[in-house]
Amino acid sequence: MPADPAPVPSAPQRILIAGVTGSGKTTLARRLSAIRGLPHIELDALFHGPGWTPRPAFLDDVRAFAATERWVTEWQYTSKGTDPILAPRADLAIWLDYPYRVVRTRLLRRTISRSVLRRELWNGNREKPLWAMLRHGPEENILRWQTTTLHKWRERMPEIAAEHPHLPILRFGHPHETERWLRALPRTS
Repeated sequence: MPADPAPVPSAPQRILIAGVTGSGKTTLARRLSAIRGLPHIELDALFHGPGWTPRPAFLDDVRAFAATERWVTEWQYTSKGTDPILAPRADLAIWLDYPYRVVRTRLLRRTISRSVLRRELWNGNREKPLWAMLRHGPEENILRWQTTTLHKWRERMPEIAAEHPHLPILRFGHPHETERWLRALPRTS
């Protein structure tokens, strides 16, 4: 990361939240949406069509909301083409760089809850039963996906900072740091 990062805007209007699966990107996006009055666009809902199939309109939908003036979203689907759309428009990136034990515990709790409760996630999809998930590779097993991509953001952030010098990146190493930052944010009325 550069020695002289971009200044953090006092009232960011377009926020990307990066982090490994299970770090809490969507939860933080929802909280920021409520605190700052920003529309939250959940990328998983835009990406997953019925039967877990990718929606053909995904990137068009990402372009449409990215062109608006205010939003908060998870920084994911980078291999599907979201980086050149979202990063140039964002005015703040938040990187949840939490310890493995934190993200693994969060992901286990979330996955087990979704699987047992059979809660609908996006477009009629539900988490697979745990026994079915454990038989598959990273593309279908969220726990293996997390392990495979655990260090992705640490590897990518220096390049992202160099490519997008306008984009301030706040890196939080523990949920306590994120909570302190959230408490200090001005609320919208």
